[in-house]
Amino acid sequence: MRIDARRLTPAQSRLAAIALALVALALAYFLLLHWWFVAPMLNVDSQMRDLRALHARYAAAIAEQPQLEQRVARLQQGGATVGAFLAASDPSAAAANLIQRATDVVAAHADEGAGCSMPSKMPIEQDSGNEAFRRVSVSITLDCGMQPLASVLHDFDRGLPYLFVSNLILARSPSGRMQAQLTLSGYLRPTAP
Repeated sequence: MRIDARRLTPAQSRLAAIALALVALALAYFLLLHWWFVAPMLNVDSQMRDLRALHARYAAAIAEQPQLEQRVARLQQGGATVGAFLAASDPSAAAANLIQRATDVVAAHADEGAGCSMPSKMPIEQDSGNEAFRRVSVSITLDCGMQPLASVLHDFDRGLPYLFVSNLILARSPSGRMQAQLTLSGYLRPTAP
């Protein structure tokens, strides 16, 4: 059996030796140096950059503290909570006022687009418990076109007293409009102890 081996010229053997040396150096770098020393340092550097950015955000927030405290004091002195609470002091009267407010908002959008109506409205019993603020809620059903429904929900969100929409369930009504069942809540002004 005879093997025909091709002999490398001296220039080719030098190039092969250099290529093997470079591969060996690259492997040695990645196996011995990069994963043990360079990669952890790069990770530390990344964490330091993140910490510097976090520190800068906190420093900016701390620098704004006096202005924020002054703004809160102005809001408290200027009656920022005037109109934020439901006007009535009795939960039953507040629920009636809340239903009337919802009726007025829906009536304002009754002629918009596909129209809007409120087929049902009902006060919800609330357990007052030991809460600092007493919540008054009503359950209402709206039958509206998409645009009037968005306008009604926007008015609930943006007006005074502050109203909160929760438990929103949307479905297509038989008329082709949107039917929304929701809980509309507001808070009574806290009484002095």
